[in-house]
Amino acid sequence: MSDTCVPTGLKLKDTGFGYTLSLIGGKYKMIILYWLSENKVMRHNELKRSIGTISFKTLSIMLKELEAEKLIIRKEFPQIPPKVEYSLSDRGRSLMPLLNMMCEWGEENSLPAQEAVQP
Repeated sequence: MSDTCVPTGLKLKDTGFGYTLSLIGGKYKMIILYWLSENKVMRHNELKRSIGTISFKTLSIMLKELEAEKLIIRKEFPQIPPKVEYSLSDRGRSLMPLLNMMCEWGEENSLPAQEAVQP
């Protein structure tokens, strides 16, 4: 193992750090993973309501990408109307310690609201 995540001479995309960022980067992927970790199983509309600011189309794209990367599992039930549930895969669950560490860092290092606003 090297001493740095991005050794000199390597492109970021060719490193483990770059690969991890490609999986969870973007505005919504980490939020989707968070909600699935908290709720175990969710349907599309439940995720949309929980996130709030995401469009139907964007959520669909993010879910397809997360499924393609094997971070989530999509389970379709053969019924009318169609029912689809999403949950974290084992691979997705393995990211939770990383996301929890990011949360803890943010809580420890965020400025209090009154200090964040400059006069």
